[in-house]
Amino acid sequence: MSPATAVVLCALAWTVFLGAHLALNGRWWPWLAVSLLPPPLFAAAPLALLLAAAASGSVPGAVLAAGCLLAGWRQSGVNSRAVRRSSPERAGIRVVSWNTQHWNQGREPDRFYAFLHSLPADIYLLQEYLNGFEGGEVWDIDDEERLRREFPGHHLSVDNNSVTLSRFPPAGPPVPVGACSLRVDVRTPDGILSTYNVHIPVQLTVMNPLSRAFFQDMRRRHGARRREYDALVADLLANPHPFLVSGDFNTSAAIGDIRRMPRAAHDAIGANRSLFPASWHARWRLRLWRIDWVFTSAGVRAEQYTFRDPGGLSDHLAQDVTITTTAIEEMNR
Repeated sequence: MSPATAVVLCALAWTVFLGAHLALNGRWWPWLAVSLLPPPLFAAAPLALLLAAAASGSVPGAVLAAGCLLAGWRQSGVNSRAVRRSSPERAGIRVVSWNTQHWNQGREPDRFYAFLHSLPADIYLLQEYLNGFEGGEVWDIDDEERLRREFPGHHLSVDNNSVTLSRFPPAGPPVPVGACSLRVDVRTPDGILSTYNVHIPVQLTVMNPLSRAFFQDMRRRHGARRREYDALVADLLANPHPFLVSGDFNTSAAIGDIRRMPRAAHDAIGANRSLFPASWHARWRLRLWRIDWVFTSAGVRAEQYTFRDPGGLSDHLAQDVTITTTAIEEMNR
């Protein structure tokens, strides 16, 4: 077999795989395991095939590889907007969103709150307001007294194991969304802004991948994730206010569930200056990829967007985003 033929066969194999991935990802529950592939693979594999096609002189291989690169680019997690010239910093509303990984369980509370104070935000969206074991039992906690003491200038909302702290007064009672997320509407100088504090359940439990229990658990988790996404999307579509959605989606760019977000929700990653932004794993020297997201609607613009190292307090980096809002009429999407 000639090198050119080998390149064509490899490119064809990747084309078939990518087609199946785009068709089944987020739709068929067994593909959830496949979708955990590293997002950079969807750029690295076709780029490698392009180089091999160039070296072997395989035009069909190059065409297939180029097509795969374009078709799978959004799966790669590469932030191509990072190469744009950065805009001047503008004052706005600072929002910090962070999966605390079981709050301050097993850690010093003073360090936990010191980290939050090191990021002085107008709005905090904090997930996993609970204690427990990874993949096992969890239980509710009550840290409201200390929260009120630490943040006397913020309004506190707690529900669905989520904490929202806002310097702006609430425009109504907090609204649980699904079983894991929390909506809080706040009155900003430009009007009401809906904040969504999101936590989508993780895809898999670490166990023997050849066991029946593994597949039963994956199917159950696929259903739970779909219900959470459906509840979030339904609330967003019915919401007349401009919004900011942020939290731990447990979803990389290669996982099709993120396509469920409505068109009115715009990924804020363009305000980030990293070519390959990563929010997990915060305790590892090599950060893997982004599973924490920020979305904004019309009337809300992300000006700066950065990931902050929590210093070992969680496996998630904190999302630090500054937004500006425009006084606009109530929107019916």
